[in-house]
Amino acid sequence: MNAMRSVLISLSGRHRGTARHSTMIPKGWVPILYGGMVGAFIGVGCGQGVVGSVMCVTSEGTIAMRRECGASETPLTSGMLTESLPCPPDAEKVGPLCVDKYEASTWAVPPELVDKVKAGTVTLADLNDTSSGATATQVSLSEDGSCNAPFPSTFPATGNWSDKVFAVSVKGVTPTACVTWFQAEQACAASGKRLLTNQEWQRAAAGTPDGSQCNVSGTSVAKTGANPDCVSRWRIYDMVGNVWEWVADWDDLATNCTHWASDFGSDVSCFGGPGSPPGSVPLSPGYVDLSLPGAVLRGGDRVSGTDAGVFAITDYAFHIGGSDTPALSNALVGFRCAR
Repeated sequence: MNAMRSVLISLSGRHRGTARHSTMIPKGWVPILYGGMVGAFIGVGCGQGVVGSVMCVTSEGTIAMRRECGASETPLTSGMLTESLPCPPDAEKVGPLCVDKYEASTWAVPPELVDKVKAGTVTLADLNDTSSGATATQVSLSEDGSCNAPFPSTFPATGNWSDKVFAVSVKGVTPTACVTWFQAEQACAASGKRLLTNQEWQRAAAGTPDGSQCNVSGTSVAKTGANPDCVSRWRIYDMVGNVWEWVADWDDLATNCTHWASDFGSDVSCFGGPGSPPGSVPLSPGYVDLSLPGAVLRGGDRVSGTDAGVFAITDYAFHIGGSDTPALSNALVGFRCAR
């Protein structure tokens, strides 16, 4: 123990107003979670064993390791730890979640940049740096109604990759489109992230303007962060317009569309449906059978006009360009990650 350094962990205590709780935890030790509770710490790489069995916040605001918490003490949960940790530079805190500031761009990156990508500290300068001879390559940019530099064959539409492609949140690049739900999910995972749930997306989008501040009637997809006023109360950019964004949720394909009331921006809603057995719905080019699941898209795109907004949602079966199944891929569909 003499050779071990310690770091201070400060927690914003939800159970005691605005009080802050601090303790000294040995550096290099990590929490062991039991049902969401911080049950112990174990030393990593130093041959140390488990210390204690439960972390308890005492009535004095300190944190103690005990076999069990006393009657006046509160077990320290993983949520308390999560909420106390800052987000990396590429994201903003939205409740307990770190949501990427910008719509995702996807990159094939050299090994020396992978750690920076996963840490959320990679910059556009890093990605464009050619000094080492091993450069990052952006793939599947949404430009001119199509997507340039398509995904490599090693990262197919099914998401069953043999070489990873990484999702990055940086300002000043054309976001990725022509990406299936499967590819988006895997690109987020490669970067140590995931797709937002529908609920998380709705929370992060709060306060984003529903109008000309966002790219909802544009001739092309805007670069990430190019519309500085198209930002949510949580400081997340471009959640309205530009490209639709995949979220994690699947549902039945919708068989109809409607609009929210005017006080909800008259945003489009094509969501949910009864489904149908195979072959029961006449198919046209670009349509699919309603026995397939729909995957949820949020926010609208650059040509959605008044249909775009923080309440815009679709998993529609009858788009001419293709139904909103997880296999959909076109130049107006992108995504965003969180951790």
